[in-house]
Amino acid sequence: MTDAQRPAGSGDDPEELKPVIRDRRRIDPETGERRADDAAGPDAGAAAPASAASAASDAAAAVAGEELAAAKAEAAERLDDLRRLQAEYVNYRRRVERDREANREAAKAEVLAELLGVLDDIGRAREHGDLNGGFRSVGEALEAVTAKAGLVRYGEPGDAFDPMIHEALMHGYSDDVEVPTCTQILQPGYRIGERIIRAARVAVAEPTEALPATPAEDDSAENKDDQS
Repeated sequence: MTDAQRPAGSGDDPEELKPVIRDRRRIDPETGERRADDAAGPDAGAAAPASAASAASDAAAAVAGEELAAAKAEAAERLDDLRRLQAEYVNYRRRVERDREANREAAKAEVLAELLGVLDDIGRAREHGDLNGGFRSVGEALEAVTAKAGLVRYGEPGDAFDPMIHEALMHGYSDDVEVPTCTQILQPGYRIGERIIRAARVAVAEPTEALPATPAEDDSAENKDDQS
């Protein structure tokens, strides 16, 4: 039989016949240190990747949790910004509507103020009995139009005097009043809502008790004090 025909591991090789000696001593005779446990060798090698994979999974979960928390915080911040912008927009719309209404009322008041002189003429003609015929129809139509626009005429004799809506052109005293009172309407006032277009011009009477004391009355009062 030739060498090529001899099967491998047949035992004829001297190297194969040598016994294998394994040193299972726990203490290394050269270093005197405890050797690693051989039993844990294969298992430890298998457990190391599993432990590393578990640690990596935990780290990834922690990172994902942090990213989720950051995303939630950012979303909450964006929601607050959106709500704030929405509130600002609502306030802006209200302010625009308020300004628009104020401008509209101011323009209306400006136009109606130009008609007050005509309304005064109509009123005087009515008082004198001259509001007749076609002039009467025109006058009443104009008064109706201005009233529809919100123009209100005010001021009657006997009204309590209010410096916010009355302009006193004449002043006197009377025993017939207890508070400052409009005794005569010299020119009626006009308003639109709470906006005064023109204050009513009036004659005002105050109670006699408000009349300033004369020098003679002051001397009489002093004499009475001296006698007492």
